[in-house]
Amino acid sequence: MLLKELKNKKILILGFGEEGRDTFLAIRRLFPHAKLGVADQQERTIFSSRLPRFWKEVFKKDKRVVWYLGKNYLAGLNDYEIVIKTPGISLRWLKPWLNKRQIIISQTDLFLQNCPGTVIGVTGTKGKGTTTSLICQILKRGGRKVRQIGNIGTPVLNILLRAKEKDIFVYELSAQQLDGLKVSPSVAVFLNLFPAHLDFFGSFKRYKKAKENIALYQKEGDYFIYNQADKNLRELAKKTKAKKITLALNHPLLTSNKLKKIKLKGKYNQINIAAAIRVGELFKIPQKKIEEAIVSFKPLPHRLEFVGEYQGIEFYDDSIATVPEATMAGIEALGSRLKTLITGAQKIKGITFSELAKRIIKSRIETLILMPDTGKEIWREVMKQGERIKRKVKIKPVFVSSMEEAVRAAYEFTPASAICLLSPTAPSFNLFRDYKERGELFKKFVRKYGGGKMKKEK
Repeated sequence: MLLKELKNKKILILGFGEEGRDTFLAIRRLFPHAKLGVADQQERTIFSSRLPRFWKEVFKKDKRVVWYLGKNYLAGLNDYEIVIKTPGISLRWLKPWLNKRQIIISQTDLFLQNCPGTVIGVTGTKGKGTTTSLICQILKRGGRKVRQIGNIGTPVLNILLRAKEKDIFVYELSAQQLDGLKVSPSVAVFLNLFPAHLDFFGSFKRYKKAKENIALYQKEGDYFIYNQADKNLRELAKKTKAKKITLALNHPLLTSNKLKKIKLKGKYNQINIAAAIRVGELFKIPQKKIEEAIVSFKPLPHRLEFVGEYQGIEFYDDSIATVPEATMAGIEALGSRLKTLITGAQKIKGITFSELAKRIIKSRIETLILMPDTGKEIWREVMKQGERIKRKVKIKPVFVSSMEEAVRAAYEFTPASAICLLSPTAPSFNLFRDYKERGELFKKFVRKYGGGKMKKEK
């Protein structure tokens, strides 16, 4: 949908977090006198108490807003022609409330339909944040005007209003942002695909369908950069009209001594690097500039991030690891010196731990520090897999109920010169606000019980 088509329409903004607020400001800038609805599931008293002063002043002056708050926040849905929803609200949750005449769109939809510049969309179950940031760094090294937006960037509608034809946007796209789209970016990067967010989508089939939208609507002049080792992505490559480009997995940077200089650890990060290289090549960035950008790139927070060495123990924060596959990748990346794994998090229907358990048994891990809700389930699976392959499990299980307990146990049981990794295998919402809070608490207690002195940096 083009922005000009919103004129004189009855518009409801569904969800009023950071993105919903950005949508409100953009619509107000375009159509100062439009009547708008705002719907949010927070109760009015909670919503009002959490609203920043700026927004309280905005709504005190703006009399053209109708509010729908609390458990009946969807009650007014049918009164609006256009619904601009935030990614956290699933389309399947809305179906019982919708009529056939309504148009459901999102910021992502509006941005891709209206952006005059070039959009590089990046997705994958894991690695999209790192790859998005790495692509930006490569393009900047090559002198391109580039901006990072999306999942770990900033909301995009007000950025769209200032966008120019020469601008390049690197857009990190989650499955929630891709859900329901009928438009794809001109350059699509797809890293990997395995089960995740099943509580939101209900099944892997729905999750996969949402992810595929990054390339499904590309045109013949577009580009699809994908991981050729992933069967799901090979299938998607057959469906898109775009030119197909496979990853640079055999690039000299990844097969020479230069690999040792790169701070991004593990094979899965090599996939991220290989994808970023292909984007750099597509935009004709010199190889020297591409290599400089990759070698100087530091891991993002909570993504196999080196916290420091305390009391002779190296600590790594991989709080973003919210699926078993990510934890397995972290175990592989850190190798034989990994002796302690802190894992366990929110229970998600459809996620199993059999492959993770096998990987743990094959590793050199000596202590498993297990957190709610899935800690006990992971340990049961480790014992089950040990019996299946007739191998005595010599790993020590330590069950804890908080991050502070987990870190104290890590100091107690991890030998000197070894590694301790936080890699939860699931989302954080049972105990924490999000993966960031979980990771920050881990780092806080590592420093607290380590005496606050870091012996070395990596």
